Amino acid sequence: MHTVRLELPWDADEWRMHARDALCAGVPPEAISWTGEAQSGLFAGGPDRLTPVRAAPRVSREFLSLVEAVLCHRDPHRHGLLYRLLWRMAEGEAGLLERATDPDVHRARELEKSVRRDNHKMKAFARFREVPGEDDAFVAWFEPQHYIVDRVAPFFARRFAGMRWAILTPYRSAWWDGTTLGLGAGASRDDAPTDDANEALWRVYYANIFNPARLNPRMMRQEMAQKYWKHLPEAHLLPDLIRNAGARVQAMAERLPQAPRRRIPIQPVRKPAAEHEGMPGLKLAVGQCRRCPLWEPATQAVVGEGPDRARIMVVGEQPGDEEDLTGRPFIGPAGKLFNRVLDALEIDREALYITNVVKHFHFQQRGKLRMHVNPLARHVNACLPWLKHELATVRPDVVVCLGATAARAVLGTQFRLSDERGQWRTLPSGQRAFATMHPAAVLRQPAAKREAFLRGFEQDLALLKDVTSELD
Repeated sequence: MHTVRLELPWDADEWRMHARDALCAGVPPEAISWTGEAQSGLFAGGPDRLTPVRAAPRVSREFLSLVEAVLCHRDPHRHGLLYRLLWRMAEGEAGLLERATDPDVHRARELEKSVRRDNHKMKAFARFREVPGEDDAFVAWFEPQHYIVDRVAPFFARRFAGMRWAILTPYRSAWWDGTTLGLGAGASRDDAPTDDANEALWRVYYANIFNPARLNPRMMRQEMAQKYWKHLPEAHLLPDLIRNAGARVQAMAERLPQAPRRRIPIQPVRKPAAEHEGMPGLKLAVGQCRRCPLWEPATQAVVGEGPDRARIMVVGEQPGDEEDLTGRPFIGPAGKLFNRVLDALEIDREALYITNVVKHFHFQQRGKLRMHVNPLARHVNACLPWLKHELATVRPDVVVCLGATAARAVLGTQFRLSDERGQWRTLPSGQRAFATMHPAAVLRQPAAKREAFLRGFEQDLALLKDVTSELD
């Protein structure tokens, strides 16, 4: 019997390493024992070194995804189950995962489904509370059903990138300092705040948005199991809200109809005051902009970022999902590709002023996803004064337009990116400018074309290499 002791029993890389060694050594599923508990601290390995007798097989991405989910389950037999599936596929059952009625496959899918459901519950019911005496520091206590902290923590790092936080659970903790995600030992309930000043306000808000006419206690408990209620401030209101629902519905039925009112009144657009001229005044004014309806569903306006006297200004189309949440331009997938190209060309992003034509995120909600939608001409026209203000304030020597929207806003509505990409133009103000594709357009290309588009994008941005040497 070969024994494997796992240091982190939910870690897919650790399990894959030992499963591959055992498989290559010809160890059958019934001859291997998997052991290990959370925070065991035991060194992974068996009593004897295994001698390979065959090459490691290739496995599908579907199986790797299944492994990553199932290992997070608390079932003590999950490691053996996954190894048995791996063994069977290596022995000739290549289409094993397609047989939903197979007992091993069925059990693995059940474990996977349970873990995914627990992932959703953690994202929905982990509540951050402010740490007393610290600025912008929050802690959440959560009791997951499975070992999911390592799996879910990156979601919180992306969603709450602008604040410092920690999530404590009985077996594992995660924390984010604004730049780095850390994982470590578990904690106790007493290590997390039990309340904060915002919860009273949140309870008032929840009580006012609670709709008694749509009350369905059975569905409520199915979606938000009562075991989570003790950590949710609004859950303490539910017994009274449910008890009084009938009377409130009756009152709603008898109330006279009222004309609908806007949630937020339209505010006039204000130019920066004289004492707030420059970038601070611009950010204040853009944050109050109501010239088009994009401000309503967006999280915030996203103004440019970079030196106030940058010699090169980069103009994109509009913020994306991550930019809308953080308030910073070009930090999403397109921004990361842009950064990689700049690094390859040895161009310092910190020396550039980077902005967008449109300052609010234009999107369509599809389920839980916010899907990017190209801005309309009226959105661009509404934001053009802000872009002109940025150009007048920064006074760059060179302007780079990323994408057709930016190119038409800066170089004129007759500009055709497909015909004039990568060609220098002179603006009426005397500044030099050229346009290239938006990095998001590179990412949208099919794999067969993406490399060619990336090379073209790199060649266009390489024009800045000569410019930076001239400017220096």
